[in-house]
Amino acid sequence: MIHTTGIDIGSGAVKTVLFASEDDGSRPRWLARRCERIRRRDPMTLAQEGFDGVLADAGLARDDIAYIATTGEGENVRFATGHFYSMTTHARGGVFLDPEARAVVDIGALNGRAIAVDERGKVLSYKMTSQCASGSGQFLENIARYLGVAVEEIGPLSQTSTEPEKVSSICAVLAETDVINMVSRGIATPDILKGIHLSMASRIVKLLKVTGVKGGVALLTGGLALDSGLLAAIQEEMVNEKVQVRARSHLDSIYAGAIGAALWGAFRHARLAELETTTA
Repeated sequence: MIHTTGIDIGSGAVKTVLFASEDDGSRPRWLARRCERIRRRDPMTLAQEGFDGVLADAGLARDDIAYIATTGEGENVRFATGHFYSMTTHARGGVFLDPEARAVVDIGALNGRAIAVDERGKVLSYKMTSQCASGSGQFLENIARYLGVAVEEIGPLSQTSTEPEKVSSICAVLAETDVINMVSRGIATPDILKGIHLSMASRIVKLLKVTGVKGGVALLTGGLALDSGLLAAIQEEMVNEKVQVRARSHLDSIYAGAIGAALWGAFRHARLAELETTTA
């Protein structure tokens, strides 16, 4: 058995997981997980704290870990063994969480992307939103703050909307101006939120169509994966656009990148061990 950790440093949070992989090739299992919002704190400090935390939770020592893999913005973590590109880690982690996934939709704090994958979690194609797009977690948090709504209330409120107000701007700054105008016109908060969700969903579904995904499941990952209102809007938009893909989320979707990093770390460790044996 080998133990590996995955550390995913995003724009809004640092996620850390600890995995155990058996030598017989059976499904890896995770032993511990940690997630800390950055909130102006040093991500490198949070990475160290998360790593120490999962070790303590599993009752393991640093020397018990065969590979420490980072992803996202974690290439500068000094105690790491190696770093993996976040698209490949989200793809691998997404398929681990949902084996039926043939696409992973990563919606983070700053941007979103749709990734077509095969049954192994290999990236087949992808498409990303622009940096300016109003389809990110940070944008939605800013709107919620302006509306006086807690982040965890966004999804349930959106789903109570009866007359969603359309948000047409793809620029985050202009979209926020649209929302300010809506408030001044007395548009109900649920209708504003549902309108934003539908606008985001429209762009996400377009990204999925560009990747060429024809069926299966599109698993939401990243910070907005558990936004029930956004998931419902994506499902609604898929019906409207006649996209034969089922969108869903997972309770551990936020850890997808860290999971993928840990699993790729286990794979790389095994290959390096094979190489050393062959060379010897």
